[in-house]
Amino acid sequence: MSKINGKVVVITGASSGIGEATAKLLASRGAHVVIGARRVERLEALASLIEAERGSVAYQQLDVTNIDQMQTIIHLAQSRFGRVDVVVNNAGVMPLSPLEALKVDEWNRMIDVNIRGVLHGIAAGLPVMKEQRSGHMINVASIGAYEVTPTAAVYCATKYAVRAITEGLRQEVGGNIRVTLVSPGVTESELAESISDDEARELMKSYRRDALPASAIARAIAYAIEQPEDVDVNELVIRPIAQLA
Repeated sequence: MSKINGKVVVITGASSGIGEATAKLLASRGAHVVIGARRVERLEALASLIEAERGSVAYQQLDVTNIDQMQTIIHLAQSRFGRVDVVVNNAGVMPLSPLEALKVDEWNRMIDVNIRGVLHGIAAGLPVMKEQRSGHMINVASIGAYEVTPTAAVYCATKYAVRAITEGLRQEVGGNIRVTLVSPGVTESELAESISDDEARELMKSYRRDALPASAIARAIAYAIEQPEDVDVNELVIRPIAQLA
């Protein structure tokens, strides 16, 4: 039997891309998935699909920049399934642009979702895991947590921050709580649709020619979860073979 079977997994940004693929895969392997995202109609459709396949799911509209909403989805998982085994902090935005474009609102949005959203997931989920004396915090970063490219300075800065936060959390919690950083390379998602800068949008079109399916990242997340409880997979970097940098 899969070690994923019966685990209660909260997934943010679950209405599309990596979050959606992860919810489908983990539910198919017997997890109770609790999914959150801003687009509730997409969550409803995903929940219906999972239930049609006899999976176990609950959902809630979620803006990860709101700590109260993040705490509410953790409480939903507890009340519905009795515990929280895994939190996948996946929600993110990527409106790339050159710094000289001065898209300050977009910078702030990336900081709010990509950094504060992860911190809110930790703030809501960690006390529950500490009380249980078990749990697994999985933070989704990016290849942008390891390198910086033109038009992506602020985005990469937020992902470097996620990497630093994740490593700090790993060192602090120790013991019974596992911590994993998952850093996808070029992956099929809706992230590029938030790019308002024409130059950055065109660069991203060519960059994404050899993108991985979101299911590849979902399998990496499942791999980290299904390890024995005394094994902590700290970092996973997943690239398409064709992505050299």
